[in-house]
Amino acid sequence: MTNDKIQVIGIDVGGTAIKLGRFTPDGTCLQSLTVAAPQPTTPEAVLAVIVNAIAQIDPDNQAVAIGVGTPGPSDAARRIAKIAINLPGWIDVPLADWLEAKTGKPTAIANDANCALLGEAWLGAGRHFQNLILLTLGTGVGGAIILDGKLFVGHQGAAGELGLISLNPDGPICNSGNQGSLEQYACATAIRRRTLKEPVELGFLAQQGDTAALTFWQEYGKYLGIGLTSLIYVLTPQAIVIGGGISGSFEFFFPAVKAEIEKRVQPLSRVGLQILPAELGNFAGIVGAAKLAWQHYSEF
Repeated sequence: MTNDKIQVIGIDVGGTAIKLGRFTPDGTCLQSLTVAAPQPTTPEAVLAVIVNAIAQIDPDNQAVAIGVGTPGPSDAARRIAKIAINLPGWIDVPLADWLEAKTGKPTAIANDANCALLGEAWLGAGRHFQNLILLTLGTGVGGAIILDGKLFVGHQGAAGELGLISLNPDGPICNSGNQGSLEQYACATAIRRRTLKEPVELGFLAQQGDTAALTFWQEYGKYLGIGLTSLIYVLTPQAIVIGGGISGSFEFFFPAVKAEIEKRVQPLSRVGLQILPAELGNFAGIVGAAKLAWQHYSEF
């Protein structure tokens, strides 16, 4: 089989939907599919749905490898889903082994934020950079890191939980056990707690010129900028990619983010730094999972 004919499958597992895509080496998506996640989303039920969906998206069995993004950390070997807080029963699930047994195809897994960054680095906002981080602003605040062109996951595979860094020692309690984490100031739940409004509604109001909404986004950008300051000092990335549903209001909070970073970060630590909105949206997860599959396949 020639290189331009081989294909892989990228899968993004979520609590409500499971997305799949079949990709060529240049990132062309030949076919995509979204199926409802089983309820409850137990590991065995999710496996059955994935196997059935793979048969639909690759009826001629052309794919040579599979990559999967799951909502939680995997082990460093990319074999085991360690935990997924919002999915019942997901503790030390050997998902790669299970899928390999069912499909006969080499399989690798990673957390969904890592997959999103791999996707953005391959085909999206991060494609021109070798050192970058991703922050996903949604129900929670996820993160991922690429250093020298490679995903950084730490010695146990759980690095990159950028939303859990401390922002205010006396702030709201976080599910992680931390207090006053960046997530507690930047996630959708925090926005609702503070404003009694949904992020999308605040974005719409800001577009209409609503003063209170515009002021909120300025304050939101300030907190986000303070959180990013710590990450910039540690990692000195070339780019920070901002994704997740809240990034739809990027234009309203970006000026405050930029101002805060310029005020707090010494110039040498932010030379050429770019802060960019993600480009792939909900597609980033399956694109990154496909990239993961290519990387895994190339190691064989």
